[in-house]
Amino acid sequence: QVQLVESGGGLVQAGGSLRLSCAASGSIFSISTMAWYRQAPGKQRELVAQITRTGNSYYTDSVKGRFTISRDNAKNTVFLQMNTLKPEDTGVYYCYCDPTVLSVKYWGQGTQVTVSS
Repeated sequence: QVQLVESGGGLVQAGGSLRLSCAASGSIFSISTMAWYRQAPGKQRELVAQITRTGNSYYTDSVKGRFTISRDNAKNTVFLQMNTLKPEDTGVYYCYCDPTVLSVKYWGQGTQVTVSS
């Protein structure tokens, strides 16, 4: 069983920055692909950024150049540095863990990010 605990959300003005953290319990973090999803009000949950166990990263087009995903395998933690935030970045951000070798996937409880204009 893996538990994911997100932190770092909050209210920020457009152009500001936030850093999200997701701490994972269990021993599979280092072999897992980790990701951040977000869900805006009235919209479907979407993939924002992903990082494999080897450090390869992917970003959705709307955040390229502004967001950076990183991981610290020694601390079982994945981060999302969000710069130059825009009102359209507002939503609940969820941490996601895909152990790849297992069929089960894990979600965090979500953290709210609100960007005011």
